[in-house]
Amino acid sequence: MIRGVAIRKIAVSLPEELVLHARSAVKSGTARSVSSYIAGALEEKKKLEDLTGLIDEMLAETGGPLTEDEIRNLDREARR
Repeated sequence: MIRGVAIRKIAVSLPEELVLHARSAVKSGTARSVSSYIAGALEEKKKLEDLTGLIDEMLAETGGPLTEDEIRNLDREARR
């Protein structure tokens, strides 16, 4: 978790399995607290979303995703 950032307490509902997993992480010492475990998971989710947005922007600027033909040609070139 990022130090020096304002913290706000909220209530969330989670599936029991995820709660048990978070508590297990605390018990094993891989997380300081359930809150820090969940905050870390949300930070990772945000990074993935930011990366997805960046990839979408890059694809839009370069003409979109590769076509099936382009993928086949790249595969063929990689095998040479």
